[in-house]
Amino acid sequence: MKRLFSTDFGYEAAHVWLAFLRIGVAALMLTHGIPKLMKVINGDMQFGDPLGIGPEISLILVTFSEAICSILIFLGLGTRLAAIPLIISCSVAAFIQHRDDPFSAKEMLLLYILIYLTLLILGGGKYSVDSLINPPRRRR
Repeated sequence: MKRLFSTDFGYEAAHVWLAFLRIGVAALMLTHGIPKLMKVINGDMQFGDPLGIGPEISLILVTFSEAICSILIFLGLGTRLAAIPLIISCSVAAFIQHRDDPFSAKEMLLLYILIYLTLLILGGGKYSVDSLINPPRRRR
């Protein structure tokens, strides 16, 4: 019973969970990013313009974040940097594009933002390309 209320955790378990979280969220976001990437490749540039920068630029920026940055997060390559465009695009979608929608329409976007904020703060973990490039220092 004590273990259920324990706040201790193993660092190995945390690294495994970060890998699972990173790969899972990237795979889920790619279901949004790949169709947008196909739109761009096919020259179909119709898209919303929530920031007033033009639908083409909006589509390219969202495609970059949802497809390219998701692939980087999947690999754990530049995880913290790749999370930033995703935080921005999900925030624009939740707080600008869907501002008048009910909470239930924004809930998934807000969950994505929380996950990307977690990856921004914690990074990709030990099981990532980032870790191969810059191995973690030993804990004392």
